[in-house]
Amino acid sequence: MHAEAGKAQDRTPTVRTGVGRRALITGGAVAAAGLGAGAAALALGGGDGRADPGRPAAAPEPSAVPFHGERQAGVTAPQQPATQLLALDLAPAATSDGRAALRGLLGGLTRVLAEAAGARPADARLRDGRPAGLSSLVGVGPGLAARLGLNVPPALLTELPAFPGDRLDPARGGGDLVVQLCAVDRWPLSVVAEQVGDAARAAGATVRWTQSGFLARTTGGATPRNLFGFKDGTANPDGTDSGQWVWGPPGPYEHGTALVYRRIRMDTAAFAALPGDRQEQVMGRRAGDGAPLTGTAEHDEPDIYTKNPDGSYVIPATAHVRLSSPRLDGGARMLRRGYSYDDGPGDRGLLFCAFVRDPAQFTRVQNRLAARDALNAFVEHTASAVAYVLPGAPEGGTLGDGLFG
Repeated sequence: MHAEAGKAQDRTPTVRTGVGRRALITGGAVAAAGLGAGAAALALGGGDGRADPGRPAAAPEPSAVPFHGERQAGVTAPQQPATQLLALDLAPAATSDGRAALRGLLGGLTRVLAEAAGARPADARLRDGRPAGLSSLVGVGPGLAARLGLNVPPALLTELPAFPGDRLDPARGGGDLVVQLCAVDRWPLSVVAEQVGDAARAAGATVRWTQSGFLARTTGGATPRNLFGFKDGTANPDGTDSGQWVWGPPGPYEHGTALVYRRIRMDTAAFAALPGDRQEQVMGRRAGDGAPLTGTAEHDEPDIYTKNPDGSYVIPATAHVRLSSPRLDGGARMLRRGYSYDDGPGDRGLLFCAFVRDPAQFTRVQNRLAARDALNAFVEHTASAVAYVLPGAPEGGTLGDGLFG
């Protein structure tokens, strides 16, 4: 649930069978306005022709997702039903030794991920007769980039600031590298996560934290619902907007982006106890069809300035959709690809994953949400990470080749 997307996109089929994520963030959250599930390949501003990530998929049978390309498939491929995130830490070392260790780790990750996404993976557990539809991304954390003097956008050299209401567990957030794996189900993710861990240990790194997530099942490419029961992923930036707000500017960073990750615990019981009309006022959308309170259909753009006869806003001043609206942020939009998670009673919620050119965009939205969002009473941010998502690797190349220039 974080930033409300400004433009609705036509939904294209994706391969989902899980639970959506976005509409549930909070006092620092991510807009219930719609997280994003997969759009069309070039909808993210060009690249290598992969399907765009902002919309839910409806394809029953997955196909292999190419690993190699200008941009990493974990951002550009249609959003998959299951995800596994891992953070890795390199052992402290002198800059020269640290750079060598990082090169070795990125080489190992490139090999593991390319092989797992291929038509004939080496691990027999991944050869069950049908593609896993695996897509992945690897990002570098700001601490590692600063420590080793890596070539990343200057805006990616600092961590996110603290936000009011945060209850962050350091053991569940941060990291020198962040890896996200996505697939049609949990099985291939478990196998590949094991391989990622082996590659990390071979390079002298350790796994800092892991987190799994899922999307709600849908039919016909419909928008999935989050654990509050609201549609999550209604809109994402189109190709033009993603070129401005998601991907780097022309030059060495144009095929990279920044990942903002927030683990948001949701009090589903307390939210469910609210009357239905009150839930819709908190969100700024109708539960049934996902339409904004000012519209008649899910993909209508919310009009945050329309008022009732008594002068009050139709979309309340504290509604999640209103406070995360791009109209309050110069039109800036995030590409949201969130997931739900369930780690047991009292700990379930949203894995907010958003891609932006500059994390300051997220910070502006989150500050508004933390200050006034009515959803804050039902959510709590428990972990956070930010990473520079590397450009893709060409055939024969290695992820992160541009970091050391």
